[in-house]
Amino acid sequence: MISDASLSHAHEEHFCPYCKTRLSFCNTPPFNVGDGLGWGTDAFFLCLNDDCSMFVNGWKHIEEQYQKASSYRYMQLPGENNGMPMMVGSRIAFTDSVIDIEAQQKTNVRYQREQKARVELKTCVADKNIAPVIYLITDEAANLDSRKKACELLEELNDFACIDPIRNHKFRHTEIGQAANLAISRILKNNFRRECPNCAEIIKLQAKICKHCHKELG
Repeated sequence: MISDASLSHAHEEHFCPYCKTRLSFCNTPPFNVGDGLGWGTDAFFLCLNDDCSMFVNGWKHIEEQYQKASSYRYMQLPGENNGMPMMVGSRIAFTDSVIDIEAQQKTNVRYQREQKARVELKTCVADKNIAPVIYLITDEAANLDSRKKACELLEELNDFACIDPIRNHKFRHTEIGQAANLAISRILKNNFRRECPNCAEIIKLQAKICKHCHKELG
């Protein structure tokens, strides 16, 4: 996941001084540089133009100097005005590291919502706030332990508002789905209610005819 700090630079326009191509916003490589202190960022700008003179001429230079099949691409760190050459070992290096900015922004928004829900989970019963519980249970990317905790709190909240979002959610994690639906069954039982088998509306446990669809019940 790209940090909010890095994403804040994503729409900056930087151009390669060798070919005038706009630099691509990419993930930094998973290895350290220089003195081993790391990149200091999880994203940077990189020229991926194969016709760039730095990239084209770099192959011959490195072959002559170091006897290696490598070249250079121009790179620039976020927040800096000047860049530098970076050695690459192949033509396809970093071509799969271009960041989908829109997708990353959506992911970060989801992550922030999850963190907010996890904080609210601590006081949701006292506050009678079922929103963070429903959010965590139905967010398939959320922390698993938090989702389990949210399932445990359903019965304490005793709120019928959880039924439709959970019943209509397609769970990828079977255990969470089972725990959430079991909690709903307990809430209904504790309140002497059940779901109409015909229209799924909530009715009294002892009802003989559904007041919603007017069908006779067994």
